[in-house]
Amino acid sequence: MSDSLTNEEFSRYGRQMIVQGISNNRDPIEHQLLLKNSKICVIGAGGLAAPCLSYLAGAGVGEIGIIDDDVVETSNLHRQIIHSTSKKGELKCDSAKKFINDLNPHVQVNTHPVRLTNDNAFEIFAPYDVILDCTDTPMTRYLASDVAVLLGKTLVSASGVNTEGQLTILNFENIGPCYRCFHPKPPPPNTVSSCSMNGVIGACIGLVGIMQAVETLKVLQKVYTKDNFEPFMLQYSGYMDQSLRRFRMRKRRHDCVSCGDSPEITREKIESYEINYLSFCGSRDYDVVDSMERITPVEFKEKYWSAPAKECVVIDVRPQAHYKISNFKTDTVTNIPLATLTSMKGDIGKLKEVVPEINEDSNVVVFCRYGNDSRLATRELKDKFGIQNTKDVIGGFFAYIDQVDPSIPKY
Repeated sequence: MSDSLTNEEFSRYGRQMIVQGISNNRDPIEHQLLLKNSKICVIGAGGLAAPCLSYLAGAGVGEIGIIDDDVVETSNLHRQIIHSTSKKGELKCDSAKKFINDLNPHVQVNTHPVRLTNDNAFEIFAPYDVILDCTDTPMTRYLASDVAVLLGKTLVSASGVNTEGQLTILNFENIGPCYRCFHPKPPPPNTVSSCSMNGVIGACIGLVGIMQAVETLKVLQKVYTKDNFEPFMLQYSGYMDQSLRRFRMRKRRHDCVSCGDSPEITREKIESYEINYLSFCGSRDYDVVDSMERITPVEFKEKYWSAPAKECVVIDVRPQAHYKISNFKTDTVTNIPLATLTSMKGDIGKLKEVVPEINEDSNVVVFCRYGNDSRLATRELKDKFGIQNTKDVIGGFFAYIDQVDPSIPKY
């Protein structure tokens, strides 16, 4: 615990220390010391965390923990601006630490190159004052919220995809509400979006990350108090016209199983995996085809696209925007997004309107981006359209690029 600032710190933080009207009449030095003596833990080092970490480190938060087991990839860099091209292949938490150390050497950075799980969440969260959720999966949100409640930690939670995002503060000063108060039941797995599948505009998610930093500063510097805090949800939309809306949210639910009057969730239940977040949140069931219904990219090329090739119908079930970015550049492949295929409800006539040459006896091969949605499409074509000679390509379009033709662009 520090009770003073160095001359260098006065110079570094002076412009924010002289801002009036935000400190509840608190002495500006005391206000800065609140940041210097604070400890935060950030889950994720991606698009939300990049600007959030940058501004919190720049503001002088004393200690920052970063949880992320992923590595820097080229596809991250348009939005995850804490990383750089030279850091490709590095752990994101290590890359972020280097950035922060260069920006502000007064900040202690602790890296946790792991995925947050039932086993490690309590141990990792325990030393920190405030937890920041910068992830995009419901499982992690529920886990982080439950553990934050049990440890008495405030959780600043944000999410973003496409051109939109949202932000809230959970379990503030142990008065709630928690994530389960807002969402007692998780959304259906097929409605959950991600940046990899639905895309993201970097500047839009960056704005949400900056707002997350602002809300965290308010918590750390005690701008929010038990007397003035009201639960809220900020919703941002970047396109077409930018908008930011603030919604008042309900307070803690007395019947909440996590933070209510008679909570059912305990540390023992979490660490013993009696509470299974994967089972609770569910997942899209991709295990719907057996090994005989799948082929490798190399097998596909040899059996269907090499002379003498076996005649087949090739369907790419990626969303249209994905297909337009990168495809096989041939008329022999038809793009039918999985949602469109499903909407046909097994009507072979509707399918023939898109692929005139297809029938129940056709040999059909299905591609998607990673080999997940193509499995669902394979089951759809076999069971509902009656096309039994349908096969899914393992690993999808990207695996074909990696294993067969690296000249095709990956996005």
